[in-house]
Formats: sequence, structure tokens, C-alpha cells
Amino acid sequence: MSETKLHRVIFTCGGTAGHVNPAIALAQLMQRENPKTEVLFVGAERGLEKDLVPKAGYPFRTVHISSFHRSFRPKEIRHNLVSVGNLMRAPHEARAILRDFCPDVVVGTGGYASYPLVKAAAKAGIPTAVHESNMVPGLTTEMLEPYAGRVMVGFEECRQHYRHPEKVIVTGTPVREDFFTRTKAEAKRQLGVDDGRPLVVSFWGSLGASGMNRAMADFLALEAEKEPFHHIHGAGKSGYPVLLEQLRGKGVDLADHPALQVREYIYDMATVMRAADLVLCRAGASTISELTALGVPAVIVPSPYVTNNHQEKNARVLEKAGGAAVVLEKDATGQTLFQTACGILHDGDRRSTMERAMASLGIRDATERIYRTILDLCQ
Repeated sequence: MSETKLHRVIFTCGGTAGHVNPAIALAQLMQRENPKTEVLFVGAERGLEKDLVPKAGYPFRTVHISSFHRSFRPKEIRHNLVSVGNLMRAPHEARAILRDFCPDVVVGTGGYASYPLVKAAAKAGIPTAVHESNMVPGLTTEMLEPYAGRVMVGFEECRQHYRHPEKVIVTGTPVREDFFTRTKAEAKRQLGVDDGRPLVVSFWGSLGASGMNRAMADFLALEAEKEPFHHIHGAGKSGYPVLLEQLRGKGVDLADHPALQVREYIYDMATVMRAADLVLCRAGASTISELTALGVPAVIVPSPYVTNNHQEKNARVLEKAGGAAVVLEKDATGQTLFQTACGILHDGDRRSTMERAMASLGIRDATERIYRTILDLCQ
């Protein structure tokens, strides 16, 4: 196997950090293995990738591509007409990028922007691979499956959802290395939560979720009565001041309850997740990968506002394995979440079983596996 074949690599991705960050992790590994490797990222002109990729230090080009909305309202019809125009324009832009950069391989990691590049590369005879971080393939992955040389997935259970299982390789989804630089005991000491009480961590996304934060106000008020465990909650930028006001309305002053921390954002997520004994969260692909890699039990409230209900499908796989309890958002009151968390934390046998179940699903060397899969593809 010759690693020197990967002189020029295109990563194409977009839409969410869960699509972009695995590609950045893989690009960093490739350049550590071969500093002469040139990397180009391609995404949508208005996607999150246009900010994340340059901040990571990589060149970035765009194609005109956008989603289709399932609605007949005038605004949505106009959006879809623009998307049709983009769909006709994108193949020409993709071919131009391929001619300019001449990649050895094109790797798509999700999002609409990956479709024209991977398809154009496959038609030009350039090796292609797709990484799908969700349990079930998204629309883009479904459309690209006939063109991709390899489809890389997070878990063995994913294989059944593909029409060409012979292309599917179980690699896992990359998790940042800093999640593994310290032991759980070291992380607890660093956070000052090493007095023997468990640590609960909760978050519902970088911007928070108003309904879930209302539930967390009730949850934190119940905790404040006895402080049975430590709790770090990330409320999100918009949710933080609202949650503090709700707690004051319930007579809870966090200054009187040092075991309860409410933060606008959990910036030291690697340390916090490493120290956690139970996590309350959504079921995005990156979070699922972190939970399983660390072997942390979870109470998952899947977002009902995502395409194809993919978060619930992600969560149900963990629930079936025994690593998570799933509560639908319509049922996720503060009381229900508090009772569920207490039931897990107070039952040592159940908690240990959940930890083992999560760890059995985790793949810590996912970035390396993806890299080796791509090298094998390019032989």
C-alpha cells in the first residue's frame, strides 16, 4: 500500500459541524502522515463550512447547491426554484474544480454540497468515498451510493440500510483526540467534582432549545433540594439568560448551590464529557460518536425538528444496545428527566451495564480507519 498516492485530496461537505469536523480531523491526519499532501475543501457558499474550514487553515471553494423544501407555500416554492437552478449549475462548477485541482481522491462527508463533487469525480474516473455519520443514510448519501467507491459508516447496524452492502465499511466517526488525553478521575479533579457524587452533563445544542431549557429549569429546581449529584448544563447563547430568570422565579439562586453549574456554552467539552457519569443530550451524529467512544450512559431526547427524523433513529440504536434511555421531546418534562436520571445513577448495576453497552459500540480509532480505507481505495 503506497501512502504517497494521496498528493491531492478534495473533501466536500457542509450544512452542519457534524459533517465538517470529521473531514477536518481526517485532513489533519493525512497531512501528519504526509506533509506534502495538498487538501482542498468544497462546500456551499452559505453553509457553516465557509467559516469552519478557513478557521482550520484550509483553502475553500464553493458550488451553488441548496436543499429542497417539502412545502407549497410561495416562499418555499421560490426557494425550490432557486435550488433547481443551482442543481443545473453545480455540475459545471464541480467539473471546473476537478480540472483545476486534479485530486487523487474525493471524499464526501455529508451535506448537499458533497453531491455534485462526488458524482462528477466518479464520472471522471477519480476514486470517491462517502462517510455517513448518522445511523441511517441521509438523502445525499442515498443519491451518492451508486457513485461512491466506498461508503464508510459509524456502526455495524448501519449496513442493513444500504442497497450495496459490499461497498460499506464500518469505520466509526472521528472524535477529537483531546477527548482521550486524560482519565476520568483526572477530568473530575480538574473540574472540582471529585467528592464522590456523580456528574450529570446536559446540553441541547450550541444555541440551546427553549422547550428543553424550560424542562431543565424544573430539573435543576428538583436537584437544588438535595443536590444528589453534580450537574453542568450548557444552556446555549439565547437560552442562558432566560434559564437563569426561570430559576430565580422558582426561588433557586445558583450561588447557593455550588454543585449546579449553568453555563452559556461548555467550552471545555472534552474534559466535561470525560468526567461525566451521565449525559442528557440530543442525538446528533457527533454527540453519539463521543458518547460511544467514551462509554458514557445517556438520556437522549432526539430533536423532532431534523430531516427524516434521523436523530430518533440514531438514539434507538443506542437504546436497543442498552446504552441509553430515550425520551421523546413531547414527554420530556423536568420531572420525567430527573426521575430517569436518578434511576440510572442510583442503580449501580444498571449504570455499569449501560457503560459497557456504550463502550461496545464505540470506535476510538475512527480517523485512522477512514484514512486506511481511503488509501486502500486509491491503490
